[in-house]
Amino acid sequence: MNLVLGLYVSKEKSQDQAFLNKGEPYCKSFSVQYTLDVFQKVGRDNN
Repeated sequence: MNLVLGLYVSKEKSQDQAFLNKGEPYCKSFSVQYTLDVFQKVGRDNN
């Protein structure tokens, strides 16, 4: 098994999907929305 995470990143969100092997999806694709709140949380969690 070669776990791979595919990311398509745009200005405000990314479209992501995980694969177990080439061409073998692990789950449905999902979207991550980038907001100021998200970046502030990441900054707090890493300090």
